[in-house]
Amino acid sequence: MSLKTWLMPAISQHLLSRERLDKARLKAERRRQASGQGHQVHYFHQVDDPYSALVGAVLPELVARYDIELVPHVVGPPPDSAAPEREKLVAYSRHDAERLARHWHLPFVDPGIQPDADSARTATVLLVDAIRRGRFVEEAADLCARLWATPELAGKTVDEPARAAAASQVREADALRERLGHYLGGMFFYGGEWYWGIDRLHHLERRLQDLGAQSPGVQGALFPPVADLTEPVQLDDPQTIDFYFSLRSPYSAIVAPRVFELARLAGATVRLRYVLPMVMRGLPVPRAKRAYISQDAAREAFLRGVPFGRVNDPVGRPAERGLALITLAQRAGRAEAYVLSFLRGVWAEGIDAGSDRGLRTIVERAGLSWAEAREALKDEAWRLTAEKNREELFALGLWGVPSIRVGDIAVW
Repeated sequence: MSLKTWLMPAISQHLLSRERLDKARLKAERRRQASGQGHQVHYFHQVDDPYSALVGAVLPELVARYDIELVPHVVGPPPDSAAPEREKLVAYSRHDAERLARHWHLPFVDPGIQPDADSARTATVLLVDAIRRGRFVEEAADLCARLWATPELAGKTVDEPARAAAASQVREADALRERLGHYLGGMFFYGGEWYWGIDRLHHLERRLQDLGAQSPGVQGALFPPVADLTEPVQLDDPQTIDFYFSLRSPYSAIVAPRVFELARLAGATVRLRYVLPMVMRGLPVPRAKRAYISQDAAREAFLRGVPFGRVNDPVGRPAERGLALITLAQRAGRAEAYVLSFLRGVWAEGIDAGSDRGLRTIVERAGLSWAEAREALKDEAWRLTAEKNREELFALGLWGVPSIRVGDIAVW
């Protein structure tokens, strides 16, 4: 066992613990009070990002609900290192934003294309100017709607000096976002913590409510997390759930128990579509991205009551060994038990799946034979299956995990 493997579980358990998060929030609040500053929330808006368009539509309601000083910034797209499949990300973002807009009754329809470059630059100038005039919250929603609804921002012209000045402001905002530890648009930053788009806004709202910063009569959240199914439902023909996952994905780890439970309650079958971790496929995962994903996954796990945080990173050999045994588990009818045992082991219990001792614990508590598992480890056929699953995932217009397909609907 390496020193890193030995130390990692204890360190991650501390870094990702709810106790540490609560202490960090308390420390931030004490600093705020000592400085005499109000509740200052930074918001980073990307003009050609559909998720930012959704946020722009709700900013007036958000600032009406809370005693906050919203500090807006206009930023560029994430760097290539944080968006390794940019074309897929861009296309999926539009489809996903339209689904979210329908669900939450927000004004966004996927036009099938991105805003043209000239219109995006014009929108950037106008939003930067709105920030200068203290009118960003009031004007962002209308501008976002017009940018996405028409191919051009008709009737709006800006000169080159204004464009150059706006580009300079965007570079400064990009640098601030990077310095604070992020890379995406549609992001809120408050008291040392990041909140992405309308999906994570409820975490920020709960925090502000805990601090007593809400306006009179405000309760709940604008976009509360949707409750999981808790009772069986009768479906005439429940469709199969294709579950694309990675053993190294923290989001896969916290969603897997919910996917299997959903299938049980709906009488559906889960088809395992495992893929190699992105970093093991040669795709970069920047440090800031790894840090945010881990912290966000811990926050979501706590919300859903899923064990998480004592991590023994299965990158490399541990993930390969874990994937090699899925076929064995499927033949034995223990695939669900095995996948859950592995994910819980490496993401919540600090088990070293790269060691025989650790993997044996994972295998045997899933009801599998260790002797058979040792033989199964010699079979490399899983690599072909993982690659086939990756090709399927990409054909769906997706690239990351966890992703789920049910019928003709595929979501990330």
